[in-house]
Amino acid sequence: MRNMKIIGALLGVVLIGSSLSGCASSNKTKVMSDTNKTMAAKKTMNKSKMAAEFELKDLQGKTVKLADYSGKKVYIKFWASWCSICLAGLEEINTLAKDNKDFEVITIVSPGFRGEKTSEDFKKWFSGLDYKNLTVLLDEDGKVANKYEVRGYPTSVVIGKDGGLVKTLLGHSSNEKIMAEFKDVK
Repeated sequence: MRNMKIIGALLGVVLIGSSLSGCASSNKTKVMSDTNKTMAAKKTMNKSKMAAEFELKDLQGKTVKLADYSGKKVYIKFWASWCSICLAGLEEINTLAKDNKDFEVITIVSPGFRGEKTSEDFKKWFSGLDYKNLTVLLDEDGKVANKYEVRGYPTSVVIGKDGGLVKTLLGHSSNEKIMAEFKDVK
């Protein structure tokens, strides 16, 4: 009986720890070794390296590039449809995208990568949800996620007006925390 209580307590600690750390993938993914090569080595206003450029399609098939947001601050959230923490935060990020005027909000999902649905299955699934303010970009096979060294979901990045990668945030961040992160970003 005493052993059962100890096992139950240990299981509880493991479950709490895993829920606090965010959703991670069971698939091991090789991080691109040339990530730094794809980021410019110029100085930025925010004393940071340049964010990796990307060109992705949104859910309607429109091409969106990071360069489209030149001169604007950008918040990018990498997430997955199978990640319970990501799903619990969708309403909050939808509200942020609708109400926030200080920076652009983008979300990126990677079909065919780390257990994510195919593009078509994801689009069909997402169309049944009511998150009309979200820009969702499709990162086929996780190429952009690799460039940004995403190890688990959710992961977010803060980018300054100059295109500098200011900060990477692991796990869920409340809208208040996200807005605070942008407070001193130029």
